[in-house]
This record gives sequence, C-alpha cells and structure tokens, in this order.
Amino acid sequence: MATWEDVERIALSLPLVHEKDAGTGFEGWRVWKIEGASGRQVVWERPMRPSDLKVLGDAAPTKESIAVRVPDFETKAQRIAEIAACFDIPHFATYTGLLVILEDVDVADLQELVEESWLVVAPKRAARQWLIDRNPTS
Repeated sequence: MATWEDVERIALSLPLVHEKDAGTGFEGWRVWKIEGASGRQVVWERPMRPSDLKVLGDAAPTKESIAVRVPDFETKAQRIAEIAACFDIPHFATYTGLLVILEDVDVADLQELVEESWLVVAPKRAARQWLIDRNPTS
C-alpha cells in the first residue's frame, strides 16, 4: 500500500522535479512537475470530480487517486490490465494518462509508474542521462 509520502519521495528523487499546488480551480491538489514555466506534470493528485462520479456511478473509486502519464495508448491499456490499482475515466479517454488508486498500489508499482511518467515529460537530455546513471553498463 503506497502513501502520499511514497509519492513525494519517488517524485522528488527524479531530476528537475519539484512539488507545487495545482492552483486555480484545484487549490490544495498536490502536483509534482518538471521545473520551469513550461514544465509538465509528472504525477498529481486527482480526486474524482462530480462529472467523473456521475459517469462511473457505483464503479467510482472512493479512495484517493493520483494521475500519471504513459507514453502511448498501448502502454496505458497494459498498465490497466497489469496493475489492479490503475483505471481510466472518460475524461482521460483521449489522453495518455491514467489514474491510480493510491491505497491499492504497491510501492514498487508506484515507483515504476512515476518513473515512466517522468520519462514521458522530462527533457530528452535529462532522461537519457538518468537512464545512463541507473544502468551504466548498458
């Protein structure tokens, strides 16, 4: 079972990532994103909105969720099939992101999801160096 502390630790361990409040309309939501004005979100708090609850009905999760990015729709489908804590909502149907029920994901899967999300949005040079540093023999 993962916690907000795990999300924070994993996200902030990645190069160029900082935490911020989501801001206008989403005050209080936690966001970890790439530094800079054009930096993209890596992982963020994503509560169910009223529109999500209406569409999902009884299937709507009642636990806290986060959103992460994946490189493509094939990977999105694979993660949802492989990791029971991962799910999709109609709002994300045309977006290569998915939702993760925080309490239901184990820390190893959370780390993999957050790192994969970071690789999607990180500057190419930083991503390449991070991959080299992780596995210098390949």
